[in-house]
Amino acid sequence: MKKLFALLLTLVFAMSLTSAFAAIEDFDADLVAAAKQDGELVVYGSCEEAYLNAACQKFEEEFGIRTYPQRLSTGEVQSKITEENGNPSADVWFGGTNDPYAEMASTGLLAAYEAKNASHLTSANYRDPNGYWYGIYKGILGIMANTEELERLGLPVPADWDDLLKPEYKGLVWSSNPSTAGTAKLFINTMVQMKGHDEAMQYFVELDKNIQQYTKSGSGPSKKVGIGECVIGVGFLHDGITQILDGYDNIALIVPSSGTSYEVGSTAIFKNAKHENAAKLWIEFALSPDCVDIAKNNESYQFLVLDNATQPKQAIDAGLDPENVIDYDFADAKANTSKYVEDFFNAVGSDDRFKTE
Repeated sequence: MKKLFALLLTLVFAMSLTSAFAAIEDFDADLVAAAKQDGELVVYGSCEEAYLNAACQKFEEEFGIRTYPQRLSTGEVQSKITEENGNPSADVWFGGTNDPYAEMASTGLLAAYEAKNASHLTSANYRDPNGYWYGIYKGILGIMANTEELERLGLPVPADWDDLLKPEYKGLVWSSNPSTAGTAKLFINTMVQMKGHDEAMQYFVELDKNIQQYTKSGSGPSKKVGIGECVIGVGFLHDGITQILDGYDNIALIVPSSGTSYEVGSTAIFKNAKHENAAKLWIEFALSPDCVDIAKNNESYQFLVLDNATQPKQAIDAGLDPENVIDYDFADAKANTSKYVEDFFNAVGSDDRFKTE
């Protein structure tokens, strides 16, 4: 019996080694060897913490490279790396909306790398043409509402962006802070592209009258909808799915009837990264099923943008369609996001509600 047990343990160990080696063999051997020489990797993650930690743990297990994750919003990463000015405290950036990535690339704070696994991206929109960033997932911007609270208040579920301006929703709407959240930057860009600049700024002036809170993180509103602290939240609908799967069946996911946009959750290498080869290997890893297919097991249900990835059934079952979005102008967002955010604050004010400390 003991011999049989020992034999089974040996087989299990051999199978685990074979699996690990098979994963490593999917990547360039010279790059893996060079990355191992670096020995460690520091990752700033702007996706949800559960996915960030799971991805970093898998990278460490597959390649034997000590990996240190830190969760920061996209705005926090952008501010931190900008302040460090070419001496970054991390090697790579993982997850979060693309607009801040594009801005960082334009200011010379990201490093170009031509990733082999980028061949699996399903659209040229999902990468920087010079290799400064790569998309890993696609998330739909929308509205989430607590149906029980709205019913209690005798109010309808909003169907479109302009519905959020109705006086009956005063004090019921949450959005995120453009100073810290890439989600808020995308919301601003979306309204500018759909309505025009001046009308969009007036929209935010009117919306501000109904806002109860601007959250630090883009996922902040979604996390409070189910419990009713936030009755109506603006954010990514996959974050709403996370809450529904956690047991909150009182959340309505609304794709605005006049149209909406989407984020391209991205990954990139910081310029002058201290562990350059490990950073390059991270990009290849992030653009592989090894990384993206574990998202749906770690509270992240975005649509994936790789042709060899497995789409999350949860997002499909929720009735979301990744193609039901506007033709988002990435070039305009890259060139003008900072200006539009400044215009937003000039329009609505920059009082204590937007303090980041």
